[in-house]
Amino acid sequence: MGRGQVDRIPVNQLMERYRLARSAVYKRIEDLGIKTEKIGNKAYVNAEQLSLLDELHQFIKSGGTMPEFLDSRGLARSKELSSDLSSGLSTGQSDLVQVVTAIAAQVVSRFQPAAPPPDRLAYFDKLEQAARNGWLLRTSEIADLLDLSPSEILLYGDSFREAGFVFTQAGYRAGGEIAWRVSKL
Repeated sequence: MGRGQVDRIPVNQLMERYRLARSAVYKRIEDLGIKTEKIGNKAYVNAEQLSLLDELHQFIKSGGTMPEFLDSRGLARSKELSSDLSSGLSTGQSDLVQVVTAIAAQVVSRFQPAAPPPDRLAYFDKLEQAARNGWLLRTSEIADLLDLSPSEILLYGDSFREAGFVFTQAGYRAGGEIAWRVSKL
């Protein structure tokens, strides 16, 4: 998949995209409260849902946890609020205080400054380091850096050029993935 916009993506492609087990992908979807769209026997996520899943994946890769991500986005509180409301709150004062507190937390979270956008050119630095140090990168690592699928990279054959770099097959890494030597044009 390139850097262009997607309308929707099948859920079964998310396992390869994030290199996760099926159960882990569905757990993330459930925890985020994502409702997939069923067409025939396939489930899909739309572009907005995919963006949220991508943000979560990057957050977890950088050492964060699901509860921290949900809290940082105000999603944990909104899930609690919606489950509280759907379970039929009594009109007791403590329940009312909980609802008001949850709503206030939502309002406050909306006015917090957003995290800075990721550096879209950072992959150049990583490729430059790999070329300079003679590192052999896995297909999945190159796919992640170039925002391509591993299967798309394998279609290029033994060698390909992208973003001012030449990628040449150089054996195999642990786990059986193809190793690629990176050099500059």
